[in-house]
Amino acid sequence: MSPLLSSPFSARQFAARTAINLDEIFWHSVDFLIPPRCVACGVTGHTFCASCAAAVQLCQAPLCAKCGLPLQLPASADCAFCSRHDLKVDRLLAAGFHRGPLQLAIHALKYRRNRALAAQLGSLMAAAWPADAPANALLVPVPLARQRRSARGFNQAEVLARQLGWRLGLHVDGAVLQRTRETRTQVGLGAAARGENVAGAFSASARRLRGRWPVLIDDVCTTGATLSECAIALRAAGAPLVWAFTLARAARS
Repeated sequence: MSPLLSSPFSARQFAARTAINLDEIFWHSVDFLIPPRCVACGVTGHTFCASCAAAVQLCQAPLCAKCGLPLQLPASADCAFCSRHDLKVDRLLAAGFHRGPLQLAIHALKYRRNRALAAQLGSLMAAAWPADAPANALLVPVPLARQRRSARGFNQAEVLARQLGWRLGLHVDGAVLQRTRETRTQVGLGAAARGENVAGAFSASARRLRGRWPVLIDDVCTTGATLSECAIALRAAGAPLVWAFTLARAARS
């Protein structure tokens, strides 16, 4: 048997990589015909130019061991965010803050359907992937509400998860989590309303977890309400620990 097909996930990984390669070939062809403009600064020739990518504010140490937000200096054991929000994930990390160029790039990906950004944003996440992450991590994208996915044409969390999985050699399963009911968008809701909006809105497949360590993937974390509800569903399906990794975190004032 070919080494490519010798592991239970290699055929799926090969298919995922092929799909990503074809997607990138398509966007390179589009860029050749219609030169792109940077979604952040407007310079011609790049979808997200090197200067804007370098201007992304990264989440850097010292960080809270649970929620991943920077601790006040001098660093203390008390985290203001954790004291206000009952996170159900065991660890939450993000690549950068949802402001400036990164906010504009995420907005272009989601609302202008600019999937050409996926490769660069996936690379940004891969560079921030924690060195102590479990080797058997299963990337689980947060499912999008059916109406929003139908209108958008894709789930940005799954697009980012597949870019990340391709770069790190990790398996992605977009069917582990399902929404059990439709929810309104979280945009514009306060912390309490966000929690109520997504309460009990997810279920998870114990069979698809296969004893692996789930890492939730999403584009932005604000209060962590959606990630917490997903973690509750994953634990009910047998996951002993649940991590979450997002492209961006809402910046605290």
